[in-house]
Amino acid sequence: MMKKLGMKEMPFIGMMKAGMGLPVMLDKGSRSAAKEEEKKPEKIVFELRLKSYEAASKIKAIKEVRSFTDLGLKEAKHLLKKIPFVIKRGVSKEEAEQIVEKLKVVGAKVVTK
Repeated sequence: MMKKLGMKEMPFIGMMKAGMGLPVMLDKGSRSAAKEEEKKPEKIVFELRLKSYEAASKIKAIKEVRSFTDLGLKEAKHLLKKIPFVIKRGVSKEEAEQIVEKLKVVGAKVVTK
């Protein structure tokens, strides 16, 4: 297989889980510092949920939902009847902020998770 892939040496793959290295004596101060470092990482992928919209701006809300999804007019209209629902999944933070701002302008309330 190595000849087929054109490799000369075996690849080195090493993984080490936390706490599997040499034992280290921790005092109380370094334990609290270690706990602070283990905080949850910042989310990079978000999910947008439409909670509500103003009845007077229903047509504008449908147009905005259609602008960033691949839905037709009929599908977008039916989705607005099923509130709350997920508008879009796997969105970056910047894109999520842009979509939320556009929907706030037309009077819709959107939650990012």
